Amino acid sequence: MSGNTVLVVDDEAQIRELLSMYFVQEGFTVAEAADGAEALVRLQQVKPDIVLLDIMMPVIDGLEVCQQIRKFSTVPIIMLTSRSQREDRIMGLELGADDYVSKPFDPGEVVARVKAVLRRTAAPPEYGKGDVVSFTGLQINMAERSVIAFAKPVALANKEMEVLWELASHPGMVMSREQLLEAVWDYSYCGDTRTVDTHVKRLRKKLGSGPDTPWDIKTIWGIGYKFEVRK
Repeated sequence: MSGNTVLVVDDEAQIRELLSMYFVQEGFTVAEAADGAEALVRLQQVKPDIVLLDIMMPVIDGLEVCQQIRKFSTVPIIMLTSRSQREDRIMGLELGADDYVSKPFDPGEVVARVKAVLRRTAAPPEYGKGDVVSFTGLQINMAERSVIAFAKPVALANKEMEVLWELASHPGMVMSREQLLEAVWDYSYCGDTRTVDTHVKRLRKKLGSGPDTPWDIKTIWGIGYKFEVRK
């Protein structure tokens, strides 16, 4: 990861300094911003490889910054949130953030998350013409990054697409949240499994699956999920 640039955006100077120290020790170049408006300027100036973005900030909050960034850039974004900001975390993911880390956090964990996202970005999974699965009312084509559910195209974010593929390409197989974290986010340690839950919830909503559909993403309580084919 030596040579990668991380943009740390947080209105608390102590947090910026702490994270900067850890990233520099790992060979990263670090840029900082103290509010959302400065973050947008610094993003254009330094062209970072990844952005750590706090939600609660003056001038422009992190959610608005994330939304603005996604209008012109696919740079990976990890949101920094307090444990009480559940709805904001979900909103951040919906606006295009790749992941989130809850405060208070272990700086070493933040560095590990950043490395995982950068590995995934540098070497994304390669899919070919054969990477297509079809069920009644559903077709997933990974080579084209397209999903058709009940004869209508469904727009999915990259991580949503990959979660769906991991489950649907192994119908009937129970996958734990940890397995999905490792497969989709490249977390070889115990990451925040709520990230998986949020993506599955959004997939169900976008795909329109339910008790009367021929397939569904079924929760296996205490373990994880499986793609269940009913008809």
